[in-house]
Amino acid sequence: MSSSQSSPLTRIDHIGIACRNLDETVEFYRATYGFEVFHCEVNEEQGVREAMLKINDTGDGGASYIQLLEPIREDSAIAKWMAKNGEGVHHIAFGTADVTATTTDIVGKGIRSLYPEARRGSMGSSINFLHPKDAHGVLVELVQAAEGDEH
Repeated sequence: MSSSQSSPLTRIDHIGIACRNLDETVEFYRATYGFEVFHCEVNEEQGVREAMLKINDTGDGGASYIQLLEPIREDSAIAKWMAKNGEGVHHIAFGTADVTATTTDIVGKGIRSLYPEARRGSMGSSINFLHPKDAHGVLVELVQAAEGDEH
């Protein structure tokens, strides 16, 4: 099961967790695990209010996070997902130096991406998602940190 081909994926960037109340969920992660908020924002395009909680730095100069996502409108992907699944793990995100090239490479292996081109993600990053039906039921996000941000 080993391969001599190296992966363009450099780390687990974050685990996305859907929640009903961002403030209460942030407090739970702070009180229970000691994680503090590294960054908060509202992403209108994705229809979420989010908090990134930094877990640790990684060997490639990046970091790993927990991303808490609260829907801000009923037609957002997170709201629709929560209507079927409730709160919980929504996706796993892998860091990459070049989200476009990595997406193209993976699509070339028969995996569908959700977007034809990368979109803006948290902290100014570039992102794309891989279809969960092609990835053993897991929604996978590919993340390229914003220029000059080791994310």
